[in-house]
Amino acid sequence: MIVITGATGNVGRPLTASLVSAGHEVTAVARGTSASLPGGPGIVPVAADLTDSAAVPSLAAAMAGAEALFLLVPGSGADMDAAALLETAATARVRRVVLLSSQTVGSRPGAAAYAPLAAIEAAVTRSGLEWTILRAGGLATNAFAWAPSVRARQTVFAPYGDVALPAIDPLDIAEVAAEALTRDGHLGQTYVLAGQETTTAAAAHADHRDGNRPAPRLHRGLPRGSARPDAPAHARTRRGRDARHPRPPDPRGGTGQPGRGKSSRAPGPLIRRLGPA
Repeated sequence: MIVITGATGNVGRPLTASLVSAGHEVTAVARGTSASLPGGPGIVPVAADLTDSAAVPSLAAAMAGAEALFLLVPGSGADMDAAALLETAATARVRRVVLLSSQTVGSRPGAAAYAPLAAIEAAVTRSGLEWTILRAGGLATNAFAWAPSVRARQTVFAPYGDVALPAIDPLDIAEVAAEALTRDGHLGQTYVLAGQETTTAAAAHADHRDGNRPAPRLHRGLPRGSARPDAPAHARTRRGRDARHPRPPDPRGGTGQPGRGKSSRAPGPLIRRLGPA
């Protein structure tokens, strides 16, 4: 059995579906406040908030009998007691943990906004569990955070409009996570996951073009009152899933997802092995 945290998100939901389709039993953990928990044969849904320290010990029952844990950090990670959660996993005899982290932990090690994630990475490597860390680049679905300003003002706000970044499809992250959770060739490794093509905000905002409207304007900068540009994506809008994951992706692929072609998935991720952290 495999425990998936963040099971209602753009990575957790397709990861859960993928593992179940491959014959694994899954305990799907999420707050369940903004989207329904996954359910069906092979899935045990558990509502829990990983930032609530009182809830962490109760997860021991959910982890009992599990072989592996996929850890998706809520928000910036500052409100989560990772050491306590990992101790709970070890007590429940979980063998392996796969952490979804951020590429910025490695590329900007001094950034205060990502210090909590760096600390969680360190806790994972010291946990005594088998571990793999996935440092993902920007998710293509983060572009949905532009939707309100496009609808209201026909404007996309971006702090660095001309900087090209390799956005990655969340389904590609889910596929890599499934591999790391179920196979032994990735233990003690840190991987950087990114898309194979770089896109600037100036180009990507054209994806919001409506057939009856012109493409939205690009405003280089952030709306008044927004967080600083080096803050995590969720902090640049509003806290919680609705900002970072406005809707779950269609696990069948197809249209409607930034970073996808009209009839097929975008190229798979560019994976760079860093080795032991």
